[in-house]
Amino acid sequence: MTIKAQLYWSFRSPYSYLATKRYRQMSETWDVDIDVKPVYPIAIRNPAFFSDVNPLWIPYLLKDIARIAEYEGLGLAFPRPDPVVMNNETREISPDQPHIFWLTRLGVEAASRGKGVAFLDEVSTLIWGSGVDGWHEGDHLAQATTRAGLDLEDMRQSIAGNEDKLDDIIANNQKDLEAAGHWGVPTLVVDDEPFFGQDRVEMVLWRMKKLGLKKRD
Repeated sequence: MTIKAQLYWSFRSPYSYLATKRYRQMSETWDVDIDVKPVYPIAIRNPAFFSDVNPLWIPYLLKDIARIAEYEGLGLAFPRPDPVVMNNETREISPDQPHIFWLTRLGVEAASRGKGVAFLDEVSTLIWGSGVDGWHEGDHLAQATTRAGLDLEDMRQSIAGNEDKLDDIIANNQKDLEAAGHWGVPTLVVDDEPFFGQDRVEMVLWRMKKLGLKKRD
Protein backbone atom coordinates (compact mmCIF):
# COMPACT_ATOMS: atom_id res chain seq x y z
CA MET A 1 0.00 0.00 0.00
CA THR A 2 1.44 3.33 -1.06
CA ILE A 3 1.51 5.84 1.80
CA LYS A 4 0.45 9.39 0.92
CA ALA A 5 2.29 12.33 2.48
CA GLN A 6 2.28 16.09 2.03
CA LEU A 7 5.50 18.10 2.30
CA TYR A 8 5.29 21.80 3.18
CA TRP A 9 8.60 23.40 2.34
CA SER A 10 10.28 26.78 1.69
CA PHE A 11 13.23 27.78 -0.49
CA ARG A 12 14.48 30.20 2.17
CA SER A 13 14.46 27.70 5.01
CA PRO A 14 17.87 26.18 5.79
CA TYR A 15 16.11 23.48 7.78
CA SER A 16 14.10 22.58 4.68
CA TYR A 17 17.33 22.20 2.72
CA LEU A 18 18.94 20.13 5.46
CA ALA A 19 16.06 17.64 5.44
CA THR A 20 15.44 17.31 1.73
CA LYS A 21 18.01 14.69 0.80
CA ARG A 22 16.52 12.45 3.46
CA TYR A 23 13.02 13.06 2.08
CA ARG A 24 14.30 12.22 -1.39
CA GLN A 25 16.00 9.04 -0.20
CA MET A 26 12.80 8.13 1.64
CA SER A 27 10.69 8.55 -1.49
CA GLU A 28 13.13 6.52 -3.59
CA THR A 29 13.54 3.69 -1.06
CA TRP A 30 10.07 3.38 0.42
CA ASP A 31 6.62 3.15 -1.17
CA VAL A 32 5.59 6.66 -0.20
CA ASP A 33 4.13 9.30 -2.49
CA ILE A 34 5.28 12.72 -1.24
CA ASP A 35 3.09 15.53 -2.54
CA VAL A 36 5.29 18.65 -2.52
CA LYS A 37 3.37 21.75 -1.42
CA PRO A 38 5.73 24.78 -1.50
CA VAL A 39 4.91 27.76 0.69
CA TYR A 40 6.41 31.20 1.05
CA PRO A 41 8.91 31.64 3.90
CA ILE A 42 7.81 33.15 7.17
CA ALA A 43 9.41 36.48 6.20
CA ILE A 44 6.87 36.78 3.38
CA ARG A 45 3.91 35.31 5.24
CA ASN A 46 4.62 37.45 8.32
CA PRO A 47 6.93 40.40 7.51
CA ALA A 48 7.05 41.41 11.19
CA PHE A 49 8.47 38.04 12.26
CA PHE A 50 12.15 39.02 12.26
CA SER A 51 11.43 42.32 14.01
CA ASP A 52 9.55 40.58 16.81
CA VAL A 53 11.61 37.40 17.24
CA ASN A 54 13.82 36.91 20.30
CA PRO A 55 17.29 38.32 19.48
CA LEU A 56 18.87 35.01 20.53
CA TRP A 57 17.01 33.13 17.82
CA ILE A 58 19.18 34.04 14.83
CA PRO A 59 22.56 33.34 16.51
CA TYR A 60 21.24 30.00 17.68
CA LEU A 61 19.88 29.17 14.22
CA LEU A 62 23.27 29.84 12.63
CA LYS A 63 25.02 27.54 15.10
CA ASP A 64 22.35 24.89 14.76
CA ILE A 65 22.29 24.67 10.97
CA ALA A 66 26.09 24.55 10.86
CA ARG A 67 26.26 21.53 13.16
CA ILE A 68 23.38 19.77 11.41
CA ALA A 69 25.14 20.21 8.06
CA GLU A 70 28.35 18.81 9.56
CA TYR A 71 26.46 15.90 11.11
CA GLU A 72 24.67 15.09 7.84
CA GLY A 73 27.79 15.60 5.73
CA LEU A 74 26.21 18.42 3.72
CA GLY A 75 27.65 21.64 2.37
CA LEU A 76 26.29 24.86 3.87
CA ALA A 77 26.81 28.47 2.83
CA PHE A 78 24.48 31.41 3.21
CA PRO A 79 22.81 32.02 -0.15
CA ARG A 80 24.19 34.73 -2.40
CA PRO A 81 21.78 36.32 -3.04
CA ASP A 82 19.32 35.68 -0.24
CA PRO A 83 16.10 34.30 -1.78
CA VAL A 84 14.27 36.96 0.26
CA VAL A 85 15.34 40.59 -0.12
CA MET A 86 15.65 41.86 3.46
CA ASN A 87 17.52 44.65 5.22
CA ASN A 88 19.64 42.69 7.71
CA GLU A 89 20.14 45.74 9.95
CA THR A 90 16.52 46.88 10.22
CA ARG A 91 15.07 43.41 9.39
CA GLU A 92 12.61 45.06 7.05
CA ILE A 93 11.30 42.94 4.17
CA SER A 94 11.47 44.63 0.79
CA PRO A 95 8.25 44.87 -1.25
CA ASP A 96 10.40 43.99 -4.27
CA GLN A 97 11.05 40.25 -4.26
CA PRO A 98 12.63 39.11 -7.55
CA HIS A 99 13.61 35.61 -6.33
CA ILE A 100 11.27 33.98 -3.83
CA PHE A 101 8.06 34.31 -5.83
CA TRP A 102 9.73 32.85 -8.92
CA LEU A 103 11.37 30.00 -7.00
CA THR A 104 8.16 29.05 -5.23
CA ARG A 105 6.19 29.03 -8.48
CA LEU A 106 8.88 26.79 -9.97
CA GLY A 107 8.46 24.45 -7.02
CA VAL A 108 4.71 24.22 -7.65
CA GLU A 109 5.32 23.59 -11.35
CA ALA A 110 7.87 20.86 -10.57
CA ALA A 111 5.40 19.20 -8.20
CA SER A 112 2.72 19.24 -10.92
CA ARG A 113 5.16 17.34 -13.16
CA GLY A 114 5.84 14.65 -10.58
CA LYS A 115 9.39 15.80 -9.81
CA GLY A 116 8.77 17.90 -6.75
CA VAL A 117 11.13 16.27 -4.26
CA ALA A 118 13.98 15.95 -6.77
CA PHE A 119 13.58 19.60 -7.78
CA LEU A 120 13.58 20.82 -4.17
CA ASP A 121 16.69 18.77 -3.49
CA GLU A 122 18.69 19.95 -6.48
CA VAL A 123 17.72 23.61 -6.24
CA SER A 124 18.11 23.89 -2.47
CA THR A 125 21.53 22.24 -2.77
CA LEU A 126 22.45 24.90 -5.33
CA ILE A 127 21.18 27.75 -3.15
CA TRP A 128 22.25 26.53 0.31
CA GLY A 129 24.87 23.87 -0.26
CA SER A 130 27.04 24.84 -3.20
CA GLY A 131 28.47 28.15 -2.01
CA VAL A 132 28.09 29.50 -5.54
CA ASP A 133 28.00 33.28 -5.82
CA GLY A 134 25.04 34.21 -7.98
CA TRP A 135 23.00 31.01 -7.99
CA HIS A 136 20.32 32.89 -9.99
CA GLU A 137 22.70 33.84 -12.79
CA GLY A 138 24.05 31.97 -15.81
CA ASP A 139 22.93 28.37 -16.15
CA HIS A 140 23.19 27.34 -12.49
CA LEU A 141 19.44 27.01 -12.03
CA ALA A 142 18.97 25.38 -15.42
CA GLN A 143 21.57 22.73 -14.61
CA ALA A 144 20.00 22.02 -11.21
CA THR A 145 16.62 21.67 -12.91
CA THR A 146 18.08 19.27 -15.45
CA ARG A 147 19.53 17.14 -12.64
CA ALA A 148 15.99 16.89 -11.27
CA GLY A 149 14.79 15.53 -14.62
CA LEU A 150 13.10 18.74 -15.78
CA ASP A 151 13.68 21.50 -18.32
CA LEU A 152 13.81 25.04 -16.93
CA GLU A 153 12.85 26.80 -20.15
CA ASP A 154 9.84 24.53 -20.61
CA MET A 155 8.79 25.26 -17.03
CA ARG A 156 9.30 28.98 -17.59
CA GLN A 157 6.97 28.88 -20.60
CA SER A 158 4.33 26.98 -18.63
CA ILE A 159 4.44 29.51 -15.79
CA ALA A 160 4.25 32.58 -18.04
CA GLY A 161 0.71 33.91 -17.96
CA ASN A 162 -0.31 31.49 -15.19
CA GLU A 163 1.28 33.29 -12.25
CA ASP A 164 -2.05 34.03 -10.57
CA LYS A 165 -3.08 30.37 -10.76
CA LEU A 166 0.22 29.26 -9.19
CA ASP A 167 -0.04 31.95 -6.53
CA ASP A 168 -3.50 30.64 -5.61
CA ILE A 169 -2.00 27.15 -5.19
CA ILE A 170 0.72 28.56 -2.93
CA ALA A 171 -1.86 30.43 -0.85
CA ASN A 172 -3.91 27.24 -0.50
CA ASN A 173 -0.77 25.32 0.49
CA GLN A 174 -0.23 27.79 3.30
CA LYS A 175 -3.84 27.37 4.46
CA ASP A 176 -3.47 23.58 4.27
CA LEU A 177 -0.30 23.72 6.36
CA GLU A 178 -2.11 25.55 9.16
CA ALA A 179 -5.12 23.25 8.83
CA ALA A 180 -2.75 20.30 9.28
CA GLY A 181 -1.68 21.71 12.64
CA HIS A 182 1.50 23.70 12.06
CA TRP A 183 2.90 26.84 10.47
CA GLY A 184 6.61 26.09 10.03
CA VAL A 185 8.72 24.28 7.49
CA PRO A 186 9.68 21.65 6.73
CA THR A 187 6.54 19.84 7.80
CA LEU A 188 5.65 16.40 6.47
CA VAL A 189 2.03 15.39 7.06
CA VAL A 190 1.07 11.71 7.11
CA ASP A 191 -2.43 10.47 7.85
CA ASP A 192 -3.36 14.00 9.06
CA GLU A 193 -0.46 13.99 11.53
CA PRO A 194 2.15 16.79 11.12
CA PHE A 195 5.85 16.17 11.68
CA PHE A 196 7.64 19.51 11.85
CA GLY A 197 11.38 19.92 11.49
CA GLN A 198 14.41 18.28 9.95
CA ASP A 199 14.78 16.27 13.15
CA ARG A 200 11.48 14.45 12.58
CA VAL A 201 12.39 12.65 9.35
CA GLU A 202 13.29 9.39 11.10
CA MET A 203 10.23 9.63 13.34
CA VAL A 204 7.84 10.10 10.42
CA LEU A 205 9.41 7.04 8.77
CA TRP A 206 8.71 5.09 11.96
CA ARG A 207 5.10 6.28 11.88
CA MET A 208 4.65 5.29 8.23
CA LYS A 209 6.04 1.82 8.95
CA LYS A 210 3.37 1.46 11.62
CA LEU A 211 0.84 2.39 8.93
CA GLY A 212 2.11 -0.42 6.70
CA LEU A 213 4.89 1.26 4.71
CA LYS A 214 6.97 -1.17 2.65
CA LYS A 215 10.14 -0.78 0.62
CA ARG A 216 9.82 -0.29 -3.11
CA ASP A 217 10.39 -3.34 -5.31
